[in-house]
Amino acid sequence: MERIPTIKDLIKRLTKDFMFRLDCGILFSDRIPSEASFSHLTSKLSDSTAFETVQDSLLLQAIQEGLVCDEALAIDETHFESRDSSTPQEKKPNHKPKKRGRKPKAEQEAFQLEVQEKENQKSIYEKTIEAQLGH
Repeated sequence: MERIPTIKDLIKRLTKDFMFRLDCGILFSDRIPSEASFSHLTSKLSDSTAFETVQDSLLLQAIQEGLVCDEALAIDETHFESRDSSTPQEKKPNHKPKKRGRKPKAEQEAFQLEVQEKENQKSIYEKTIEAQLGH
């Protein structure tokens, strides 16, 4: 229901969200279980028949209350892979790092000319106060 993809994310959520922590039955005075504890729990649950027993009792209760009729019943047991780690991400192409330090003199002069050209094209109202006073 919460769509928490990994055990690490579950532990982070339990640490930061106090209401979620209480919903899970973990009190403030209790420690949050470690990843190893959760892993141990999932392996024990997968070895037991607890889920089948709960499903059978819920199904019988639903049949008794008339929510489900027992004439035609289908249970989807589609197998799907669960993932406990993040998906691999695409590698980004390496860009050449920018040179550090001063630009060559020719580049500096070209840049200064470009800045001066833009300043000259501005109207008097677009210029800074210093530039207005200098004219």
